[in-house]
Order: sequence, then structure tokens, then C-alpha cells
Amino acid sequence: MRKSLVIFLVGTLAVSSCGFRDSRVNPLNWFGKSRSVEVASTSTEATNPLIPVTDRIGLFARAEAEDKSVLAKEILALKVEPTPAGAIIHATALGARQGAHKLALRAIETEDPSVLEYEFRVIYPESATQTGSTHSRTLNVAVTLSKQDLRGTKLIRVKGSSNIRETRRR
Repeated sequence: MRKSLVIFLVGTLAVSSCGFRDSRVNPLNWFGKSRSVEVASTSTEATNPLIPVTDRIGLFARAEAEDKSVLAKEILALKVEPTPAGAIIHATALGARQGAHKLALRAIETEDPSVLEYEFRVIYPESATQTGSTHSRTLNVAVTLSKQDLRGTKLIRVKGSSNIRETRRR
């Protein structure tokens, strides 16, 4: 009983010593107050050290992979679903054959800033696959946009190889 009481009192005193403002035991006082220090500028170039230089060739540098994606055969549906943060563009397409993967809606630059245009891109396996039923070739992809991305947008267009679907803001 005496040992547990002594241990309890020593622990209480140790913890209470952290409560003093200027105590060195208090973890909040381990570092002093911050101060401002001027940065000595050694470089006269206006470069960002966080962006790597692209023309360097490293030991493990690889050439950029070629784009093997193709447009989906036909765009079946296009929905724009509003969210609190912006909207979700949901597109459904029909593939030319089974086995499509790495689906993506890729943005295309347009001359009109009020138009958002996307391409429904897919990658098919290199080996031959069956055509299959319509249900087995149906592809779904979505992309989220913020309210800032949608500002000023009046038309959203998704392009396939045989058709284009578009929706207008009401």
C-alpha cells in the first residue's frame, strides 16, 4: 500500500510540474517562440526548385509510352448529376468488343470557353476478344467537376467514334 501511494504521489508531482508556464519539463516549452529571418538569395534565376528539369536524362529514364486508347464505339447516355461541391458527369458507352479497360473521359480544348468537351477513351486487349452481347460491352465512366470548373459552362459534350452526346444547362 505504501509503495503504490509513493508511486502515485511521485507521478502526480511529475505531471503537475508540466503545468508551469516556464518549466523545462513542459513539452510545450521545448521550442522557443518563432521569429522571422530573412532568406539569403544566392540564385539570380527565377526557377522553381520543386519542378524538375525535363531535359535531364537519368539512368532509369524511360520514353513516354504511346497512347493505345481509342474512342468508344457509341455514346449511349450522358447525365450530369449535381453535388454540393459541383457535379458528376456520368457517361455510358458501347464498346466495339469485350475486354475494354482503363476507361477515361479526357478533356478536349475548345475555342468556346462555355463548352466542356470530352472524349470517351478505352483501351482494348491486344489479343482478339469476342464481340459479345450489348450488355457485356456496356461501359460506364464518370468524372467530377468543381463549381469553379463549371462556372460559365453552358454545354457539356462527350464524343465517341460514331456519335456525340451533349447536354445543355437549363
